[in-house]
Amino acid sequence: MRVDYLVVGAGIAGSVLARQLLEMGKRVMVIDEPSLSNSSKVAGGLYNPITGRKMVKTWNGDVLFEYLDGFYREWENDLDESFFYSIPIYRPFFSIEEQNEWMAKSIEPAYIPYIAGINQKPFCEDEVQNPYGGILLNKSGYLDTATLLKSFRAYLVKSGLLLESQFNPNKLQKMGGNYTYEGIDFRHLVFCDGHLSTTNPWFSWLPYRPVKGELLFIKSSVMPRVIYNRGVFVIPLGSGMCKCGSTYDHGQLDEIPTIAAKSELIDRVKSLVNFDFEVIDQKAGIRPATKDRKPFVGRHFEERNVWIFNGLGAKGVSLAPYYARQLALHMEENGALDDEVNIERFFSLF
Repeated sequence: MRVDYLVVGAGIAGSVLARQLLEMGKRVMVIDEPSLSNSSKVAGGLYNPITGRKMVKTWNGDVLFEYLDGFYREWENDLDESFFYSIPIYRPFFSIEEQNEWMAKSIEPAYIPYIAGINQKPFCEDEVQNPYGGILLNKSGYLDTATLLKSFRAYLVKSGLLLESQFNPNKLQKMGGNYTYEGIDFRHLVFCDGHLSTTNPWFSWLPYRPVKGELLFIKSSVMPRVIYNRGVFVIPLGSGMCKCGSTYDHGQLDEIPTIAAKSELIDRVKSLVNFDFEVIDQKAGIRPATKDRKPFVGRHFEERNVWIFNGLGAKGVSLAPYYARQLALHMEENGALDDEVNIERFFSLF
């Protein structure tokens, strides 16, 4: 079999890149062993224009959020599946001073597109603790990553575009400017292998900073009307279920749920919401984060047809569509890569 690209990994990064390349008419084969990494399947999936403790605009948010809505909705139509949910996010204020600060910010042109309203008085007091009111954000919501990845995987299998196994570098053969792997001939090799890339012989030199994250699934008689997010996110899934998260652990890098994380998340949720709940399930995964919190995108220092699309971290849902498209255009048409994501910024480490 001859293809243009062999994409290693079928998490959010690999799946989005594979779709972008297929949409461009390229021949693609994806190789993935699903048991090796759980991160994308258990991700919170939140996309949020105002993030962090200081509540600032998401890095490069204007271009990211302009692109992602149409991308995911078109993908839903193609797969005949629902996984992209546009839902406002409500962030309570901690003080009157913070409320006043956001009253002023809400008229700034940079923030106007993302603010649905400022509540100076408590909002939905049966659902959330917000004695000083809060800010309601739009252009926000969540991606049901498990449903998306399951649906796209089924499409790849049906189309004969998925090799379900672990990529083994020792099986790769180079022939001139092309490669062969288990009977598949291709020109470009793209690694989207998440935290597994820390042991990748081509890209292990990059400054990864993988982090373990854990989530809870809770059930309640109260169904939140919006996503609540302050110190923890609470995403309404329907039928009384919510997804809550998440934790950040740079030390214990495995995918085993812990009692400590469960207790931490329960305490955070209790400090945010005003309703009782029951914990139904707990999940853990390892995010492929980076030292400078920017993705790794680009070409290997020496191997001109070996590429990486990785390090999307906790904002993979927002970052993946735009930067997968940028990489695809770079590989096919020599389009520009943003300096902030191009791995050339770390060539001195090679």
